[in-house]
Amino acid sequence: MLRQLFKFNGGIKPPTHKTDSTRESIGIVPLPAELVIPLHQSVGGPPHPLVKAGEAVKKGQRIGAADGNVSSAIHASTSGRVTAVEMRTMAHSSGLSALCVVIEPDGRDEWIETSPVRWHSLPPDELRDTLRDAGVVGLGGAVFPSHLKVKAGREGLKHLVINGAECEPFITCDDMQMRERGSAVLKGALILGEILQAGEILVGIEDNKPEAVAAMQAAKLALGEKAARLSVVPIPTRYPAGGAKQLIRVLTGIEVPHGQRSTDYGVQCFNSGTACAIYEALELGRPMVSRIVTVAGNVDRPRNYEVLFGTPMRDVIALAGPRPDSDRVIMGGPMMGFLMPNDAVPVIKATNCILVGSKALFPPPPPEMPCIRCGECAKACPADLQPFEMYWHSRARLFGKAQEYHLFDCIECGCCAYVCPSNIPLVDYYRFAKSEIWARETEKEAADAARERYEFRLLRDEREKQEKAAKLAAKAAATKAKLAEEAAGRNAAAEGEAPAVIDDPKKALIAEALARVTAQQSLIASTTKVDEPPEAQA
Repeated sequence: MLRQLFKFNGGIKPPTHKTDSTRESIGIVPLPAELVIPLHQSVGGPPHPLVKAGEAVKKGQRIGAADGNVSSAIHASTSGRVTAVEMRTMAHSSGLSALCVVIEPDGRDEWIETSPVRWHSLPPDELRDTLRDAGVVGLGGAVFPSHLKVKAGREGLKHLVINGAECEPFITCDDMQMRERGSAVLKGALILGEILQAGEILVGIEDNKPEAVAAMQAAKLALGEKAARLSVVPIPTRYPAGGAKQLIRVLTGIEVPHGQRSTDYGVQCFNSGTACAIYEALELGRPMVSRIVTVAGNVDRPRNYEVLFGTPMRDVIALAGPRPDSDRVIMGGPMMGFLMPNDAVPVIKATNCILVGSKALFPPPPPEMPCIRCGECAKACPADLQPFEMYWHSRARLFGKAQEYHLFDCIECGCCAYVCPSNIPLVDYYRFAKSEIWARETEKEAADAARERYEFRLLRDEREKQEKAAKLAAKAAATKAKLAEEAAGRNAAAEGEAPAVIDDPKKALIAEALARVTAQQSLIASTTKVDEPPEAQA
């Protein structure tokens, strides 16, 4: 039965360059001499280390504990000895360093003891904790912790979408995984469907991957009745059909508005590789320690490899035969990838492709020219934005105006820059504006926190002053009352009468002063009579 498909606005059709890397099956990368495993490989807080230099570890052992709920654990990719926990260069275009666990493999590749998780009987919170501690994150590029997306609503989901579109040029890791491990992908999809109580499960695959479509359909038939609510749906090839909102639109017709989540409309989306990782984590008890990576571009033997996290990229590139004129390494595809600082940076969970570049393959862009406001960027934008307006305001540093045009809804797919006749690197301007806004927000939050601390200190000082003044006033009042009482007692004793109680503190002080004067006069008089000379007495 044919399923009705829908269209999304914009998009482009660049050359795919996918055939070369799918001619061979998924290869295995030999153990490197050293694994450098960054502790921070996903969205959220950086995990804190659980091991120290000199400790022995096994494959799958947790070496980094999740920092709070929005985080994901990190595991040893193989067995060996921890040689250091130190700062190393990250797989990021900034070239900045991050805390890493460095492991020297022992060659045995020995797993920890693993066992299936009885996820059917686990309470929802424990199930999410299990996925968090297994290090499962989105493998489509966003590396968002997957346990945060498996929270079922009261009525469950209408649609669970498994994203096998893989629309960016050169990247074929999902394609090959679906061809060779389609059963594991669908089993993971069924697990997610049961957890999220999904009404139907839709696996979307671009129609330029007929082998993957056929393999997934065969895997569905092999699962029998269990896969009754699951459908493998070929979709038209158009970049970026692999964007979550775009794929949801194509498969279900639901258009998720700007600033809202798909779950508000009863839809959730997971990458096909993520579904496979969830199956391995729950049914096999194995945490994420590796992923499939495409090596393509300026190499002689493009191919997909199963790569342990922490493996230097140059070790993987060497297997593909880099050409002499290679001059750059890009993590990801040509549209949304990031230039690496060098080829020694490690493979991480976000590494779906290692693209080797050269000047011949990726020639320098033509000089940037002024915007002519032709509107081609708006026609190509799959997020229905106005890229030229965001460009003008970003360039002018009018970041508030750029946000008014939904700057943060931009998925940075590069369609606008691809079609721009003025050769303007539009996405670079958007990334600059976003980073500036984030930096200013951080500064504002820090300033607000400092102001709150200052105001709290002023209130505390004022409160302490008031409390001190009240204590002094109470003490003075008590002293006055005591002196008044003593003075009244002395006066009463001098007159042979019972001491009178004086209520007025002022009168009491006056009475006390008079009593002291009277006592002094009496003392002076008595002293004078004793000291008089004899002739004065006669």
